[in-house]
Amino acid sequence: MIISRAVFKAKAFAQAAAPVQIAIRGLADIHVEHGRGQWQTYGNVDNYNQGKYQIKTFNKISPVGLSRFPSDEYDVRTGDAEAANAHAILLRSHKLQEAEVPTTVRAIARCGAGTNNVPVPRMTELGIPVFNTPGANANSVKELVICGMLLGSRRIVDGINHMKQLGKDGLARERVEKDKAMFGGQEIKGKTLAVLGLGHIGSMTARDAEELGMKVKGYDPGLSVQAALRLPRSLDLADSITAAVSGADYITLNMPYIKGENGTHGIINKEILSHASPDAVVLNFARGELVDSEAMKEFLDSGNGRYVSDFPDDIVWDHKNAVILPHLGASTEEAEDAAAGMAADTIRDYLENGTIRNSVNFPTTSLPDRPDHTVRFTVVNKNVPGALAHITEAFANENFNIIQQINQSRGEIAYNVLDIDTTGHEDVLSFKAVQEKITMVEGVISTRIIFGVAGQGYAKNLDGDYFV
Repeated sequence: MIISRAVFKAKAFAQAAAPVQIAIRGLADIHVEHGRGQWQTYGNVDNYNQGKYQIKTFNKISPVGLSRFPSDEYDVRTGDAEAANAHAILLRSHKLQEAEVPTTVRAIARCGAGTNNVPVPRMTELGIPVFNTPGANANSVKELVICGMLLGSRRIVDGINHMKQLGKDGLARERVEKDKAMFGGQEIKGKTLAVLGLGHIGSMTARDAEELGMKVKGYDPGLSVQAALRLPRSLDLADSITAAVSGADYITLNMPYIKGENGTHGIINKEILSHASPDAVVLNFARGELVDSEAMKEFLDSGNGRYVSDFPDDIVWDHKNAVILPHLGASTEEAEDAAAGMAADTIRDYLENGTIRNSVNFPTTSLPDRPDHTVRFTVVNKNVPGALAHITEAFANENFNIIQQINQSRGEIAYNVLDIDTTGHEDVLSFKAVQEKITMVEGVISTRIIFGVAGQGYAKNLDGDYFV
């Protein structure tokens, strides 16, 4: 049950009386949701599994990944199952709307790298971390990039279609040798590959390309030390996109799609393509919006260049030098299992320990395991001066001792994890009281007590209204 100045209407209360009584008897376990004022309900009372984290999924999520949620602590709702009290959301390509995010949601994870289908800025305002799974599908996408190089090197797709027509006409055996000259091509060994974006997929592509005998150039303005260590030693690191594509026989795009000024929308434009070889093969298995379609059509019309992508394109979709595939990059069982498993592990670590990793809007945050005789508090607040002081002052005023803590910020959001000594504070009400005081501090968005029954101990400041 989730209560916002609330519990239940009379009928709902009668139906839920037994679990409420059980909860009241367990006050010392610090697991009773608390509220006051008007009685309201959230979701279906009969369908709420008290004592478990409720997970809502959109799309078909790999059962291998979902199995990472232990059934004794997690209630996973798939398909059309009602999940109005969800504590976390898992999704793949579903375009998430704010109306689909209950007030009870603590976190959202996408089983994949991109989060364009999640309203990340709005979730940040609501104090909800959004996670992704970088690298989980990297091998799957990398293999399709290699496949794309081969498709762009020889007219394999045209040859397949030609043989189907010959078979239909009963001429396949007669023409199979005569017509092969129509579909000639080149080998990739000894050719130069430009890798634009050297993250998980880019670095794996660079390594495998080198193993195939290719010369490799790369460009990534945000190259980290960790990513650099994954690159082949022979890679020629360029200082600009134009320097990377100049003289390259193959160009693979592995950069993120970023909207707005100084973003990457249409970054592969006429200017960049003018530096590419006229017969270069451009591979786009990152995002369709990275390529200026008009410029790509002009490039394909002017020479023997090729474009291979698994994103739809309204302009070059039927061009003779373009191969447009379904969005197959991560469509392997292994990639779906890995992404779902990583998403589940990330959500569990956040719900159970307050740890943040692989978030696109919250700072990476990790505190060592909670010591004995402590309760873990987490606080999400706006990144404004004085907020941390107000939080620690609230604990001090109630004579609580902070054993260990960490405070991190990212942009307009800040996140705190604190382990509080329970010595002399064995009663649940003192914890609830200090939680309410901290939650209602100006700038605080939400708080959690990670202790006791799964799924409880969460509070939010909803425009001055205390939600628990």
